[in-house]
Amino acid sequence: MKQQTLTMQDALNTAKMLSEALPYLQRYADSVVVVKFGGNAMGDDAAMAEFARDIVLMRQVGVNPVVVHGGGPMINDMLTKLGIKSEFVRGKRVTDKATVQVVEMILSGLVNKRIVQAIMDAGGRAVGISGKDDDLMVCEADDPELGFVGRPVEMNVQVLRDLYKAGIIPVIAPVGTGMADNETFNVNGDTAAGAIAGALQADRLLLLTDVAGVKNAAGEVMTQITPDEIRQMTAEGVISGGMIPKTETALMAIEQGTRAVTILDGRIPNACLLELFTDHGAGSQIRSTEPRVKPRVRR
Repeated sequence: MKQQTLTMQDALNTAKMLSEALPYLQRYADSVVVVKFGGNAMGDDAAMAEFARDIVLMRQVGVNPVVVHGGGPMINDMLTKLGIKSEFVRGKRVTDKATVQVVEMILSGLVNKRIVQAIMDAGGRAVGISGKDDDLMVCEADDPELGFVGRPVEMNVQVLRDLYKAGIIPVIAPVGTGMADNETFNVNGDTAAGAIAGALQADRLLLLTDVAGVKNAAGEVMTQITPDEIRQMTAEGVISGGMIPKTETALMAIEQGTRAVTILDGRIPNACLLELFTDHGAGSQIRSTEPRVKPRVRR
């Protein structure tokens, strides 16, 4: 006979949390949520498994998750092993033909399939693709001096709709195709996630990071921010460094039709579930509209 490990109080607390999640489950039923997965969690097997369970649970309760991932540390490791030296212009890596081949190999191969396998192991269905598949993400050079670093200029997201409507979770490597034949571009993971969320007009974009969120001048994490506040904080230098491209991605996604973007700490256990299905949340939400109060009604 299996021994009971939960106390009655533990069980009551669990049941209470499930009950309180009902309006959020109703709210996000049939919604599209794009999740950018990256940071230290990608190199940790336990964190990867936990992330995969969260994504599968989202799918199980009626959300349509779309996963976009990075993989910078793995790319750096492989470049070192292959003896490919990187050049930098204004602090940014120049991506030549040799480097972009390594980028595609690591992102579309090793990293992408590892995430797919983790989702499958958690009981979900997933298919891994890159931005080159079905011309999902067509790019042009973001800066000619940086080589094959791309900026999405055309998005073809029907393949993603086909997948999630079939109950399959798309997992996307941020590698895009170019206008010329056999042209490949490395795309920043956050940028790719924002472009995909905007093209899908997703209900939410979750950018998982290694920081707690967007902080104000006093160093406090802001839980709700408007696009105008983001622009003002950036102009004043309150938002700086690596947070600037993330907030720029958020603004771009919102301008293209994404309802809200959350920059959240992916190191927190079950961060996606906390953000979507509890009052607490797990980061800084950027939106230009008031959140929906009444749950979406199925008719």
